[in-house]
Amino acid sequence: MAEDLYTGAQAAELATRWRRSLSADAAHVSRPAICNWVTRGHLQAAGLDARGRPLYALVDLARAERATRPRALRLVGIGAP
Repeated sequence: MAEDLYTGAQAAELATRWRRSLSADAAHVSRPAICNWVTRGHLQAAGLDARGRPLYALVDLARAERATRPRALRLVGIGAP
C-alpha cells in the first residue's frame, strides 16, 4: 500500500492540530516552521509533487513535531521553563 504524502501546507495543518491538542489551542505550526524543520534536519521530503514541491510522510511529520514540541510549547508559555 502506498504511503500518503502531504504538502508543506498540509503538513503544517496536521502538526498544528497535534500541537493544539496538547496546548489548549495555543500552539500553531506555520508553513515556514515546516521549512525550518527541514533546514534543521528534523524532517526530510519523502517525494515531490507534480510541480517539484516537497511532500512529507505522516510518520516523518509526527517525528518532527515530537522533536520540536518541547521548545514550541515553552514559547507559548506551556511546559517547563
